[in-house]
Amino acid sequence: MSDPIKHECGIAQVRLKKPLEYYQEKYGTPLWGFYKLFLLMEKQRNRGQDGAGVAAVKFDMPAGEPYMFRERSVKSNALDRIFKDTLKGYQKLIRNGEVLPDYVPSIKKNFDFAAELYMGHLRYGTSGGYSLSVCHPFFRRSSWPTKNLILAGNFNMTNTKELNESLIAIGQHPIFATDTQALLEKVGFHLDEAHDNLYRYLRDEGHSNDEIAEKILTGIDIPKVFRKSAESWDGGYALIGAIGNGDSFILRDPLGIRPAHYFEDDEVFAAASERAPLMTIFDKKLEDISEVPPGNIIVINKAGVVTQEVFKEPYPEPKQCSFERIYFSRGNDADIYKERKALGGGLCEQIMAGIDRDLENTVISFVPNTSEVAYFGVLEELRLIRRREVRDQILQAMEKGELDADKLDELVMKNWPRGEKIAHKDQKLRTFISSEDSRNEMASHVYDVTYGIVTENDNLVCVDDSIVRGTTLRKSVLKILGSLEPKKIIIASTAPQIRYPDCYGIDMSELGKFIAFEAAIELLKERGKKDVISEVYRKCLDAENGEAPNTVNYVQEIYKPFTDDEISAKIAQLVYPYDTDWKGELQVIYQTVENLHKALDGHDGDWYFTGNYPTPGGFQVVNRAFINYYEKAKGRAY
Repeated sequence: MSDPIKHECGIAQVRLKKPLEYYQEKYGTPLWGFYKLFLLMEKQRNRGQDGAGVAAVKFDMPAGEPYMFRERSVKSNALDRIFKDTLKGYQKLIRNGEVLPDYVPSIKKNFDFAAELYMGHLRYGTSGGYSLSVCHPFFRRSSWPTKNLILAGNFNMTNTKELNESLIAIGQHPIFATDTQALLEKVGFHLDEAHDNLYRYLRDEGHSNDEIAEKILTGIDIPKVFRKSAESWDGGYALIGAIGNGDSFILRDPLGIRPAHYFEDDEVFAAASERAPLMTIFDKKLEDISEVPPGNIIVINKAGVVTQEVFKEPYPEPKQCSFERIYFSRGNDADIYKERKALGGGLCEQIMAGIDRDLENTVISFVPNTSEVAYFGVLEELRLIRRREVRDQILQAMEKGELDADKLDELVMKNWPRGEKIAHKDQKLRTFISSEDSRNEMASHVYDVTYGIVTENDNLVCVDDSIVRGTTLRKSVLKILGSLEPKKIIIASTAPQIRYPDCYGIDMSELGKFIAFEAAIELLKERGKKDVISEVYRKCLDAENGEAPNTVNYVQEIYKPFTDDEISAKIAQLVYPYDTDWKGELQVIYQTVENLHKALDGHDGDWYFTGNYPTPGGFQVVNRAFINYYEKAKGRAY
């Protein structure tokens, strides 16, 4: 994705199932779980660089001793800082004699992160800003262990305002307007309620205070707490958390929008956003890792017993986020790797048409680096296409008696797909300058190219994951590619045109920033159909005011008069680098929705392409986004 966007956060959970002494004896350290948490987060660093946080829960600590701990950072390299500083503190305890490295009880007593349960979060700031106060995990404190709550997640809720209003209605005074705070307080309220109801029941049954305290520790029904809490949740979410009695959990929204994976063996239960890190860190096979089913919660109680229940009825057809497969998740997952190659292959007929099937004078490349796997898929499919052509031409030549060595050389040795690494992104270049003009000048140099490979007779095809705003294409990529003076540049997006906001994962809710939307608006104006724009605005207002159905995407009418190819052609005009010396032809091609679904079997979350939202909140967000655009109001639509 050449355009930088904020997207899905990362979660990690490590729950040890043996005493710390076991890990000391087998692995040489009681901090085995803590190190695994760090590695699990490190392997998901791609999911969040705006902040990081870790939490730990110690089991069976004496009354009066702390047992839940948290560290967070929003500084640069937040993950490294947390673990480095934490382990510095550990070494200091050893030097001071407070911790004896070979005596586990001294480590558990004095080092905060010598624990049986760990959680971690990597944050991309989609709402609430970038301060420490909005960095996960969130912690709701109480002197009652079963009222202590730690919560972290990868989520966006479409109805945060309504969730906060429901808290106010029951007498609470929520401080923050973020969805994280709303979820924390909602769950906290029902957790308190479960605790208090159990306390009153046991008291009325005549149990002593000691008996009540002991029974409450094992009597909280966490799935029931979430069934009540999540009744009005609308969004995409994967949550991890724990309460102070040692019970922990992981759950996933009923559409399966957000990813969540886990495994369990006799030593550990571990969970993460992505599957491949679990396999790598814990040396597991593909079949060892499971997905958390949509609408399910998995609870690991303090005794280590794992149970799974439905907390919110799953939808008949899951809608897993397709962008996870296109871009967000690391491509070393076996299925994702194959899918990205298939996405590249799905572009090849359009590419062949765009270059007039002239592979001899075409260079295939990719931009940015995350498009590399799709680029392999393009090359593989182009080679298959060319082999089929050569086979048919050889058979035709044989029938005509024209097959000889020269003909074979012509067919076999020429017009073969040519792949090169042309564009390079300078990962160290930071656009920190505040002046917009100067910042744009800096951005134009983020990419560099390999000179001397592409000639003026060549077509240059660059594979991109997706094109959201087109800003990087306009201000950087096409300028630097144009400096090579190719005959034609084709930008090939493995994703379809992004036309609508996402309110479940990706922080892209401002319609006016989408290059596909900009193109459609320009076409409406050019063809004398500006009235469509005002009519859509009126319908969106009516829907928001309750005067029209509010589960209809009225913004679809903006695109309805045009074909995909017409919008793609207008996009090419909008991003063309007119302020450069290059005067060649530019074409922008996009994946079709049909080919997307073929490549991503079972991951059908495509609302940002089609406008077909899976929840009521999605329709409300897209219509509000259009109102914001029309009224020139900035900010998120939810």
